[in-house]
Amino acid sequence: MSGYGLDSIHEASDPVEAVRRSEAIFIGGGNTFRLLKALYDHGLISEIRKRVFQDGIPYMGSSAGTNVATVSINTTNDMPIVYPPSLEALALVPFNINPHYLDPDVSSKHMGETREQRIIQYHEEADTPPVLALREGSLLLVEDDKSTLLGLTGARLFLRGKSPVEYKPGSDLSFLLRT
Repeated sequence: MSGYGLDSIHEASDPVEAVRRSEAIFIGGGNTFRLLKALYDHGLISEIRKRVFQDGIPYMGSSAGTNVATVSINTTNDMPIVYPPSLEALALVPFNINPHYLDPDVSSKHMGETREQRIIQYHEEADTPPVLALREGSLLLVEDDKSTLLGLTGARLFLRGKSPVEYKPGSDLSFLLRT
């Protein structure tokens, strides 16, 4: 049989040691607040950062796993069902990502805020990092000092005090790594 083996950290007797032995880290979806709390509760924040930055192992996140890879979980779409000790996350990239981004639907009868409005509100606060809003079907590949938008659907970049900018798949977003 070929392929990769997967050890699930939530089944590990010693999660920190499991991270130390890993050849790569994948964190999937779920509730971002619960996920970040678990990372803090098990002492994994600094260990994952060390493994990625010092040891150079690959990290891949999906949904909530993408949220926790960023500066903070302030731009998650999830409800705060639990409270981690901090909203600061792994900071594997120096900006935030909003996965599952939905563009405003001008024909919608929904009277609540759109994701665009929520991200713009976030940027009304001082010292907020850029937010890359990834639509379904898009991903961000970061290798060393290079960052490339891949997939089919593209993304929008929100910067404090500026209008959102649209990026198509294949776009070089390496400048975000220097923010």
